[in-house]
This record gives sequence, structure tokens and C-alpha cells, in this order.
Amino acid sequence: MAIERTFSIIKPDAVERNLIGDILKMIEESGLKVKAMKMIHMDRAQAEGFYAVHKERPFFGELVDYMISGPVVVSCLEGENAIKAYRELMGATNPADAAEGTIRKRFAVNLQNNSCHGSDGPDTAKTEVAYFFNDDELVG
Repeated sequence: MAIERTFSIIKPDAVERNLIGDILKMIEESGLKVKAMKMIHMDRAQAEGFYAVHKERPFFGELVDYMISGPVVVSCLEGENAIKAYRELMGATNPADAAEGTIRKRFAVNLQNNSCHGSDGPDTAKTEVAYFFNDDELVG
């Protein structure tokens, strides 16, 4: 098993509903370790840059508006096969399709307000972690 890092966002809907601790507890109980974390309030340019891969998609504007609507908690997680492990813990993007016991099944409001984001692969994880954290902020 490979030890790797992945990126996580606890999204505005979950922060607003005071679910940070519940989500972090699920992350830690899954065996993933938090290597860096901070609460931020993204501005429009930051959100547009982060989600630039979706710029041509019809939902881009709504996604950016949602992500700047309130604070988020960004973190770097580490563990065995962390990317796959966290994606499984999050559950399907659409909470209606998410498995029981996943973050999105428990906490998501709808497809957009689905409480969390996680990297989808090693290259994305590296880019996303670097977007919000410098090397000095990553512990271990």
C-alpha cells in the first residue's frame, strides 16, 4: 500500500451547518491523517482559478458563487491510498447515489451543496494541495 496525500474541502454548506467536527471525525476514523488545515473564505478569483478545469461547463458560474458564499475548510490528508480512501469516504458526487455511511449520504443537501470535495487523482491532488498550502504549512 502506498502512502499518499490528497486534498479536501469542507464546503460552505457544511461549514454553515457546523459539520466540520463531524466530517473531520469521519476522516480521522477512516485512518487518514490531517497534514495541514485552515479555514478560508475564497474570493472569486481564487475560486475561479481552483475550478478553472470546469470553466466551459454550464455550472461553472453557480459553482464559483456557491464556493465563495461562505468559509470553507481546506486540508491535506495523508494515508494509505489516501485519494481512493477519501473518495470512497465522501461517496458519490450526487448524494442520492452515495452509499450509506459516507459523508455525502449523511450530510449533503443536494448535488451542488454536497458538503465536501476531494482530489480525483495523484496529479490533481498535488496541484490542489499546492494551490492552498506552501511546503512550510505541510506537517510531516
